[in-house]
Amino acid sequence: MDLDALILSRLQFAFTIAFHIIFPSFTIGLASYLAVLEGLWLVTKNEAFKTLYLFWVKIFAISFGMGVVSGVVLSYQLGTNWSVFSTVASPVIGPLLAFEVLAAFFLEASFLGVMLFGWKKVGPGLHFTATALVAVGTLISAFWIVSANSWMQHPTGYEVLPDGALRAVDWWRVIFSPTFPERFAHMTLAAYLTTALVVGAASAWRILKRGADEESRLGLRMAIGMFAIVAPLQLFVGDLSGKEVLHVQPAKLAAIEAFWETRTEQPFHIAAWPDRDAEGNRFEISIPKLGSLITAGSASAEVKGLKAFAPQDRPPIFIVFWAFRVMVGLGLLMIGLGAWGAWLLWRTRGPEYSRPFLWAAVAMGPAGFVAVISGWVVAEVGRQPYVIYGVLRTADAVSPVGAGQVSASLLAFMLVYAVIFTVGVLYILRLMAEGPESPPAEIDEPPGAPLAAGTRGAPR
Repeated sequence: MDLDALILSRLQFAFTIAFHIIFPSFTIGLASYLAVLEGLWLVTKNEAFKTLYLFWVKIFAISFGMGVVSGVVLSYQLGTNWSVFSTVASPVIGPLLAFEVLAAFFLEASFLGVMLFGWKKVGPGLHFTATALVAVGTLISAFWIVSANSWMQHPTGYEVLPDGALRAVDWWRVIFSPTFPERFAHMTLAAYLTTALVVGAASAWRILKRGADEESRLGLRMAIGMFAIVAPLQLFVGDLSGKEVLHVQPAKLAAIEAFWETRTEQPFHIAAWPDRDAEGNRFEISIPKLGSLITAGSASAEVKGLKAFAPQDRPPIFIVFWAFRVMVGLGLLMIGLGAWGAWLLWRTRGPEYSRPFLWAAVAMGPAGFVAVISGWVVAEVGRQPYVIYGVLRTADAVSPVGAGQVSASLLAFMLVYAVIFTVGVLYILRLMAEGPESPPAEIDEPPGAPLAAGTRGAPR
C-alpha cells in the first residue's frame, strides 16, 4: 500500500479522532452521573453521595479539558487535510457544527466553573442546576455531532449547486436524517455504559484493595444498576440501527457480515477471514440462515452480497467485519456482567463480597472505550469509499497537499499525543485508584479485604 497524501490524511484523522472520542464518550455519561449523585444528596442528605460527587467531578474536569483540546485538532484538520470536503459540504455541515458550539459547548463551559468552584459560593439548588445544565449540554453536543455525522452517512434535504457545492433545502431533513434517531440513541447509551463500567471498575478496585467503604459500595451498585439495564437496551437499539443500514448502506452491511453472494437464507458468520482479492472468505464459522434473520428480520429474506457492488465501491471488509464483532462481543460481555451483578444483589449479601465479580468488573473497565472506538470504525470505515455517502468520494475530498507534509504532521501528532495524553490518562487512573476520601466508618469487609479501608489517612 502506497502511503500517499490520501492514506496519510485518513490515518491522521483516524488517529486523532480515536483519541478524541474516548473523552466525550466518558464525559457525556459522567456529567449525567454527577447530576444524579448531587440530586440524591439533596434528597437523602446522605453525605456519601456528596463525597462521590466531589471525587468524580475532578475526573470530569480533567476529561472535559482533554476532550476540548483533542476536539480542536479535528476542526483544524478539516481545513488543512480535507479542504475540498470543507468547501463542498460547509454550507450544510458548518451550521450543524456551529450549533454544537453555541448551544452545547458554551452551555457546558459557562456552568463548569460553578460545578468546580461554586460549592461555597452558591446555594445547593443553584449548584445542582449548574450540574444539570452541564449534563444537558453534553447531550446537546452529542446531538449535533451525531446529526452531522448521520447526514454524511445518509445525506438528505440538500441540493447540488452548479459549482459542485451542496446547499440545504430542508433543514429538518438535514438534521433528522433517516439514520439519526437510532445512531443518537446508540451513542448516548454507549456513553452511559462507558461511564458505568469505569465507575464500576474503580469502585471494585478500591473494594479489593481497601475494603467496602460506603462510597465504593454505592458506586459499584449504581454502576451495576446502569449496565444491567442499559446493556440489553443497547443491544436492541444496535439491532434497529443495523436494520436501517441494510436499507441505506447495503454495501456496509455486506461488509459487516462478510456476505459476498446475494442470496436468501444468508448464514451468520461468527468468525471468518474475508479475502478482498479472492472475493470470498478463506474460512467461516457460521450458523445457517441466521444472517438473514438478524439483518432483515426473516430467515428467507434476500440480502445483497459484496459482489453486487463494483470493487471500487466496496468498503475495507476485513476491518469492518472484525471491528463489528469486537463491539458486539464486548456488548454481550457487558450484558453478562450486568446479569451477574444483578443476581448477586438479589440472591447474596452483595456484589462487594464476590471477589471473582470484583475482578471481572475491574477487567471490564476499559471495555466501553474499546466498544465505542470499534463502533466508530464500523461506521466510518464502512461508508468508504465515500466521505459523504453516495455524493463525495474520500479520494476527491482530500486537500492538494504532499505526502511529506501530512506524514510530518502525523508524526508530530503521535509524539505530542503520546506524551500529553498518556500523562493525563495516567493521572486520571491514579485519582481513580486513590478513590474518594471519607470519614472512618464501621463497615463489614468482604472476605480477604484489608482492614481500615476507605478511611481518611489510611495507609496507601
